[in-house]
Amino acid sequence: MDSLFESEHLIIRPAIKEEIHWIMALEQKDENKNFVFQGSYEDHLNEIQEASTDLCIIEEKNTHNSIGYFIGAYDESNDSYEFRRFVMDFKGKGYGTEVTNALMKYAFGTLRVNRFWLDVFTYNTKGIHIYEKLGLQRDGIVREGYKDGDVYKSYYLYSILKDEYETINSL
Repeated sequence: MDSLFESEHLIIRPAIKEEIHWIMALEQKDENKNFVFQGSYEDHLNEIQEASTDLCIIEEKNTHNSIGYFIGAYDESNDSYEFRRFVMDFKGKGYGTEVTNALMKYAFGTLRVNRFWLDVFTYNTKGIHIYEKLGLQRDGIVREGYKDGDVYKSYYLYSILKDEYETINSL
C-alpha cells in the first residue's frame, strides 16, 4: 500500500477497513484508554471514507509491523490541520516525536497549511512534552470540556503557525 509520507524510521499510510478492529483494540488498551477518545467501528469507517480526514497506520520501516495510528483532519477552507488522535503501541522509542514532526512537515509542506493544531488532556505530560519540544504553543485550556463517564476532563489547545514552524526548522 502506498504511503502518505515517511520519516526516518517510519512509514505512514492510510488505514483500511480491515484494520479498524486493531485500531479500536489499541485505543482500549489500559495504557492508552485514559488518553484518547474511544471511536466506534462506524466512527473509524467514516474517517477512512472522509476525504478531508486521515486515519493512518504507522509502520516500522524495517519490519513493516503496525505500531500505532493517528487521525488528522485537513480544513482546506481555513488552511489548518487538526491532529485529532494519536496512539502508539510501543512507547519510549522516540516515535511520538518522529511522527508528530513528520506530520507537521507534511501539513506545512505538502498541504501548505497555515496552522497545525491539537488538543491534549492536561494530565498527558508525555504528549505535552513532545508538542512543546517541537515548538507548538499552548493557546489555552478548555476546563472540564470532555465527559468520560462521570469524570470531567480538561484539555489544553496547542498550535503552531507556518511562519513559526519555518523559523524553527530553518535554524
